[in-house]
Amino acid sequence: MDTLEAKTVLETALLCAQEPLTLDELRRLFADELDAQSLTALLQELGADWETSGLELVKLASGWRFQSRASMQDYLARLHPEKPPRYSRAVMETLAIIAYRQPVTRGDIEDIRGVTVSTQIVKSLEDRGWIDAIGHRDTPGRPALYATTKSFLNDLGLQSLDELPPLAEPGGSEPLPDEFSNLLEQKVIDFAPTESTSIA
Repeated sequence: MDTLEAKTVLETALLCAQEPLTLDELRRLFADELDAQSLTALLQELGADWETSGLELVKLASGWRFQSRASMQDYLARLHPEKPPRYSRAVMETLAIIAYRQPVTRGDIEDIRGVTVSTQIVKSLEDRGWIDAIGHRDTPGRPALYATTKSFLNDLGLQSLDELPPLAEPGGSEPLPDEFSNLLEQKVIDFAPTESTSIA
C-alpha cells in the first residue's frame, strides 16, 4: 500500500469515527503492518494536507480525531443555536481545583474554596464525564478521590494535563486562572454569574 492510499484509509476511518481513535486502533486498519512511528508520520502528513480546511486533525488524550477549527465555531453555532450548558462559578472553581490538584477529596476542595462543596456540584461534573472517583483516601470515612477524565481533556482539546494554563504561584492562593476560564469558554461552556472565590 502506498502513502496516498494509506492516508486515504486513515482519513476515512477518522472522519467516520464517533470517538477519537488510538494508534492501536488505527494500526488495526493495516493489520499491524505499520509501526507506531510510521503511522504517526502519516497522521502528521494527513494533518498538513488539511491545513487550509475548516477541519483539523488533532491528537487528544484518548487518540486522534478530526474537529472543526475554532474559526468555524461562530458559523457552526448557527446550525444549533440552543444555549450551551450553564455552570456556576462554584462548579468551575471545583473543576479547576480537581484539574490542578488531583487526586483530591471533597474535603480538600472545601479547604481550598473555604465553603462546602454540594453533592450537586460533584454530580454535575461526573454527569458531564469530566471527573471520576479513582479511589479512596486511606483515612477515616475513606473519602473518594476525584480526578479529571480523558473526556475532560478531549472536550478541551488537550493531550495531557501538562497543557493546562499554568498557575502563577503553585501552592499559593490565587483566583481561578483567567486562561483556564478562557479555555473553558472557548469550548462553548456558559458561566452562570455567581460569587467569585479564590482557589489555592
